[in-house]
Amino acid sequence: MSPLRRPGAIAFEHRGCFWAGVAAVTAGVLLHLPMFFASRTSGYRLVGMHVDSTMMVGMALIVVGLGATTYGLCPRLAGAHRDQLSRLRVQALDDAGLTRAHVGLLVVTSVAVTIDLMKPITLSFVVPGVAKEYGLNSALHPQGHVPVALLPLAGIGGTVIGSLVWGWLGDRMGRRASILLAAVAFIGTAICGSMPSFNWNLAMCFLMGLAVGGMLPIAFALVAEVTPARHRSWLMVLIGGDVAGAYILTSVLAAWLEPHYGWRMLWLLGLPTGVALIALNHWIPESPRFLLATGRRAEADAVMARFGVAVVEDSGAPVDDEGGNGGFGQLLRRPFGGLTVGIGLFGLAYGLVNFGFLLWLPTNLRALGLGVGTSDRLLADSAMIGFPATFVVAYLYGFWSSKKTMVMVAAVTAAVLFAFALVGDRAATHRWLLEALLVVVLVGSSSVLAVLTPYSAEVYPTAIRSRGTGLAAAASKAGGVAGIGLVAASVAPPSLVGAALVGAVPTVVAAAVIGRVGVETRQRRLEEISADTLVGAAGRATT
Repeated sequence: MSPLRRPGAIAFEHRGCFWAGVAAVTAGVLLHLPMFFASRTSGYRLVGMHVDSTMMVGMALIVVGLGATTYGLCPRLAGAHRDQLSRLRVQALDDAGLTRAHVGLLVVTSVAVTIDLMKPITLSFVVPGVAKEYGLNSALHPQGHVPVALLPLAGIGGTVIGSLVWGWLGDRMGRRASILLAAVAFIGTAICGSMPSFNWNLAMCFLMGLAVGGMLPIAFALVAEVTPARHRSWLMVLIGGDVAGAYILTSVLAAWLEPHYGWRMLWLLGLPTGVALIALNHWIPESPRFLLATGRRAEADAVMARFGVAVVEDSGAPVDDEGGNGGFGQLLRRPFGGLTVGIGLFGLAYGLVNFGFLLWLPTNLRALGLGVGTSDRLLADSAMIGFPATFVVAYLYGFWSSKKTMVMVAAVTAAVLFAFALVGDRAATHRWLLEALLVVVLVGSSSVLAVLTPYSAEVYPTAIRSRGTGLAAAASKAGGVAGIGLVAASVAPPSLVGAALVGAVPTVVAAAVIGRVGVETRQRRLEEISADTLVGAAGRATT
């Protein structure tokens, strides 16, 4: 049997229920497609239509399928004794190279992160079409009474809750089970593209946010726990930097599909992308650290044999399972409180940049006179030009300094946002200047997220790592809620100048706080980082 298919890595608690659930959810989504394709004569506009009986059956199948999938993934925890776990630690073989199993996991994780990031990015491309079809208020349609900002507000609001819920699930069900459950939810929420009324769109967009919220933090928690220390940091940043790749893919798909099939097709892509992620499940193992923490020693041994790590029994070794009984509250108490505040502010700043500025870029570019295809291609070209910078950021984070890299990318992002605020609408008359600013802001914002999630996955111990990364993700989405909420309340109009300032100021503050309270994680074992934090020695961390 291939080492990538060992039972310890791919076992389901109730295999039949899992696959039956996947089939039910997929069938439920397919039952929503007839109405969508029947609307092709009206330009795929569903406004004014009613949810028919076929769609209602489809919704019921999705609900039942999600329940069956959850039951199929829930493990029976072994309830290991605390005194036994205190003598066990996972030691990464820092001198060993990456194995085939590592490569397989990293490829699948990159796919998962890309699919996850595409969901909120898609919001910026569907907003203009939603506003037009439903007659909502936006920069392009100021005559509307209901603000179109309510749609992204519902979606991003859902991701805040989803990040916390999935963070909790990751520490209870396991990293792998939570990733697969999120993938099935991706399939189900594809029906966002077939809802005829705006209220149905709001409800389904909120549910989509719940599904999307947890994939990113759990995936990074898993990668952090199976990757050797000397490769961990730069590889996680490289994967996190795939936000640029996700933006490229989303903008290209928007430029290709939206002019022909309308904005709804961008949501329906959740069906094939979710199915693709489920098909790759054999390459997603469970975290050996999580297996040990729940007393599943035999399964942990099987996984660790593939990933070049070993269990070491050493009563004097740093323990990486402290804080497991404190829930989310433990993240806010000593010794983690300062780090959590810094990471939270960093996440809030990213959210305000991504959802307070980037979200409205397609709308603002069209308001400046650029057509649908032209603006989408401009954003795609800018993202492609800046994509190589991801490798530079990964190198700096992994081999120079994680803490200094975080401060640097935040400072660069703030600087270009201030430049946008200074230039304003005049950028439209200078195409080269506009593209240059777009390249830098896309690089900067994607780099902020690229370093945020890996950092949060490194500084917390195993027992609360998933909740820590979930809280960081929730903070980044909360920034989005704040930014979109300002627009929905008409406090800050979605203009280039106003949106740029909304993102620039908090980003400067976040850089200053991380520079003050952050700890160095570069090429250090997770147990070593946790031990330093637990004894209050963050100030003595390597710089």
